[in-house]
Amino acid sequence: MRNIPVNLGGFRLMVTEPPALKTRKDESGREVPVTDRDGVTKFVVSVFAKARGERGEEIRVTLEADPGEGFEDGDLVELVDARLSPYSFKNAKGETVSGVAFSAGGLKPVD
Repeated sequence: MRNIPVNLGGFRLMVTEPPALKTRKDESGREVPVTDRDGVTKFVVSVFAKARGERGEEIRVTLEADPGEGFEDGDLVELVDARLSPYSFKNAKGETVSGVAFSAGGLKPVD
């Protein structure tokens, strides 16, 4: 099961790392942009998610589109079309690594 819609309306989301191009290392060790199957470039942003009366947590969110300029550390934002996808794989040491990956269609400022 992938791209499960998630409602983060009860959380305050604050930018901790401004949006940037998402990259990965290729076979030669160079940083290259991450794209989807259609060749559209992905972006990534880190936000601190906190519900009232709870401890917060920093999450990294992959964005499907360039969110544009103007997002800085400390800005309150909302994720457009937020989703999560569980994952599990064995790493090179044979250990099982599991978690959830957050994604969103975009990012917008909270007024």
